[in-house]
Order: sequence, then structure tokens, then C-alpha cells
Amino acid sequence: MHPDASDFAIGAVLGQRIEKHFRPIHYASKTMNQAEANYTTTEKEMLAVVYTFKKFRSYLIMNKSIIYTDHSALKYLFAKKDAKARLLRWILLLQEFDFKVIDTRGAENYAADHLSRLENLYKNVFDPKEINETFPLESLNK
Repeated sequence: MHPDASDFAIGAVLGQRIEKHFRPIHYASKTMNQAEANYTTTEKEMLAVVYTFKKFRSYLIMNKSIIYTDHSALKYLFAKKDAKARLLRWILLLQEFDFKVIDTRGAENYAADHLSRLENLYKNVFDPKEINETFPLESLNK
């Protein structure tokens, strides 16, 4: 699986490797709330991993998984014993899964990277819009 986080959203791709080729099974993304948006980069990346495991739990619970991440600190975070309380809580939550973390270049994680950067085009659809009452033809004739 390929989780990724940006400043305001999380993206994830669940897939399986068939003959050296990664085949996607499921895509997921979500926007962060205001509190999550204030997390450090490492916390956001870990949040993306936790979100991915929660979202795809039924696929991952009894299977060995590989997490491909472009944030190399995650690889060492799981062995760390003196992390922040939030990170330790997430590490405990992930202990029911059998997985390993592999560091990858950001260019190889493009699908999850793209999902984490999607903007919500319909976010302010009901906000009042300014009406432009001048039309190009009218302004050309003056």
C-alpha cells in the first residue's frame, strides 16, 4: 500500500504486486480537519498510515503488508520507544497488523501523492458569488 499526506489531505492506494507490477485494488483520500492540519510532517505521514490501515482493515488484518512511503522517518519510528503520546498510540493501534515499511522515492508514490493533493472543488459552492454586470461587448462599444 502507498499512503501519503500533504498539508491538508491524506491519500492512499491499496494494491497487490503481480509479477513485479503493482496493481491497484482500491483508492482512498480524505481532507484533514483543522487539528490534523497542524500536525508535524511526520505525524501527518503516520496519520496517513493509520488511516490506510483503518480504511482497508478487512483486506489487511490477516495478511502481510508492505507500506511504501516517501517519508523515511516512518521506517525508524516504529522501533522508537520514546515518541510522543499520539505517535505511540498509533503504533499500538497498528500492532495487530503484520507489515514492513519500505522507503521509496516520491516519484514512485505518485498515485497516493496525487490523491493527497486533490482540492475539493465543491467546498464553497453555496457561498455567495460576485456578479459581474459588465459584458465585453458593452464595454467595447463605449
